Amino acid sequence: MPSTRMIKANGVELFVREAGQGPLVVLCHGWPELSYSWRHQIPAVAEAGFHVVAPDMRGYGQSAAPLDMNAYSIFDTVGDVVGLVQALGETKAMVVGHDWGAPVAWHAALFRPDIFTAVAGLSVPPPFRGRGKPLDLLRQGGVTNFYWQYFQTPGVAEAELERDVARTMRIVLGGRGLADPTAAMFVQEGKGFLGHAGADEPLPGWLSEADLAYFTEAFRKSGFRGGLNWYRNIDRNWELTAPWQDAQIHQPSLFIAGSKDAVITGLIGAKRVNELERVLPNLKRKLIIEGAGHWVQQERPEEVNAALVTFLKESAAQ
Repeated sequence: MPSTRMIKANGVELFVREAGQGPLVVLCHGWPELSYSWRHQIPAVAEAGFHVVAPDMRGYGQSAAPLDMNAYSIFDTVGDVVGLVQALGETKAMVVGHDWGAPVAWHAALFRPDIFTAVAGLSVPPPFRGRGKPLDLLRQGGVTNFYWQYFQTPGVAEAELERDVARTMRIVLGGRGLADPTAAMFVQEGKGFLGHAGADEPLPGWLSEADLAYFTEAFRKSGFRGGLNWYRNIDRNWELTAPWQDAQIHQPSLFIAGSKDAVITGLIGAKRVNELERVLPNLKRKLIIEGAGHWVQQERPEEVNAALVTFLKESAAQ
C-alpha cells in the first residue's frame, strides 16, 4: 500500500501518494482527477524497482489551491513538479502525465532536460505550439461552444459541476466520458457541460462505486475551481511558451492512448498523434489501446502498466 504525506514544493503544500525505492518517477494526473487515478500504477511501478510519487496536483484534492487564477499556468504546474523532485532530495526523475498532467510532463521534459530524463504522456500528445492563441483560433474558426470556452468564465462551470457532485463525477468518469466527441467536447446552448446526460447508467467495469465515492467526496471538499483554473490559462500558456516554439523533446519518450479517446480521434488530435516524432525524435513506443477510452490508465491498467514499466526500466538503464 502506498503511504501518503504532505510535501512543501514550489511554495505550496502538495498531498502525495508514494511507494517503493529506486529511481524517482512522478505521476501527474489530469482533470477532474486525483493522485487516486494512479491507484493501479503506483504499486506496479514500485514493485518494478522505482520510487513512485503521485501528487494531487495544484488545485486538486488535499493539495493547495491558490485563489489567484493566474497561479495555474504551465510554469506554476511544472514548477510544482520540479519543486517536488527537489523536496524529495533528488536531482533526476522520470515524469508521466495523463490528460492535463500530460502537458505538465511534456513541458517538464522540455523546460528542464537536466532534471527529467524520460517522459511518458497518456491521452494528450506533446505540445505543438500553434500560430496563435488557442481560444482566439477557435473563435476565428467559428467555434463558440467548445468546452474550453465554456470553462473560461469564473463561476459558471463551478456552479454546474458543484450542484450535484456525485452526479457530475458519475457522468464525467463513468458515463460516455470522452468517447463521444460531440457529447463531451461541445456544449449545447442552455444545457451546460453535462448536457442532459443520465446519471442512472451502470458504471463501467473499471470504476467501482467505492472509487466513485472517493472522487465525489474529494471534489465535494475542494470544489472544481482549482482544476478549472488550469483551462483559464490556456491562452496565457501559449504566450509563456513562445521561447520554445518548434522545440523538440529529446529524452526517451512514450505515448499511450485509447483508440476511443476523442482527444486523439478528432481532426487535430489525430494529426498530432500521426506527427509525434516531430516533437519526440526519441519516441520509443506509441501504444494505442484498442477499445479503451480517455481514462486509459484506469480502464486498462495491465496494458498501461506493462508498457510503462518496460519504458521506465529501459530509460533508467541508459
